[in-house]
Amino acid sequence: AKHGKEIMSNQLTAEQLKNALWDSLTAVKSGQMQPAVGDSVAGLGREILRTVKVQLSVSNQSKRSVPQDVIDFAENTSK
Repeated sequence: AKHGKEIMSNQLTAEQLKNALWDSLTAVKSGQMQPAVGDSVAGLGREILRTVKVQLSVSNQSKRSVPQDVIDFAENTSK
């Protein structure tokens, strides 16, 4: 759990993630990045999103408010 907060405190936003994935896709398509590296980037993106989904699910199940770091990620805001 602590590591996830470190990632969010490094100001990762959904827009930054989308841009990183898009940059990776275009780099693979242009031959500047090996497909295996692109697959690794995509896998990391999926894990980040999976983690955010788990946070939302826990908030929902426990009737708690959505954590601020999840809101910041989704709304592309940072502290």
